[in-house]
Amino acid sequence: MKNIAIQLANGFEEMEAIVPADVWRRAGFQIELVSITGSLNVTGAHDITVVADKHFDEVNHKAFDMIFLPGGVTGAKNLDSHEGLKKQLLEFAANDKTLGAICAAPLVLGHNNLLQGKKATCFPGFESELIGAHHTGNSVEADGNIITGKGAGVAMQFALNVVARFKGQEFADKLAAKMQIATN
Repeated sequence: MKNIAIQLANGFEEMEAIVPADVWRRAGFQIELVSITGSLNVTGAHDITVVADKHFDEVNHKAFDMIFLPGGVTGAKNLDSHEGLKKQLLEFAANDKTLGAICAAPLVLGHNNLLQGKKATCFPGFESELIGAHHTGNSVEADGNIITGKGAGVAMQFALNVVARFKGQEFADKLAAKMQIATN
């Protein structure tokens, strides 16, 4: 079973956190919603409050196979300013563990020099924050241990890309069919 830490900061884009969490749980992954704030209650960009499973300092990040960063401009900036998260991202990268970010959140990877020479995508207007990356503009981009997505509208596609990475394309396709995801 794969373990994924979804890092939540105030101002996160709700769809970009909840859609992947739901899909990944359906795929049988262990998901932890992790608050980088001082509270388990984390409020998103559209004033929806989510109760995280744990505070950042309570989590053993070594137990995870992937760290995922949902976007939202304010949420991404809050993630980017968290020193403990930066340390974990660098450790994951050094160990070739999977890092995912969507919308504005790829800026966190860019600011930490984790996109050097990699293909990446982001919400339009944040391309300059992808330091060292080749911006493709694709909906979802996977390059090595990094997966990036363009925004809320591709949250399902992003989530299924991660499922395919960890469980294979056939499993991801069957899961998509069960959820009645349109493929055309």
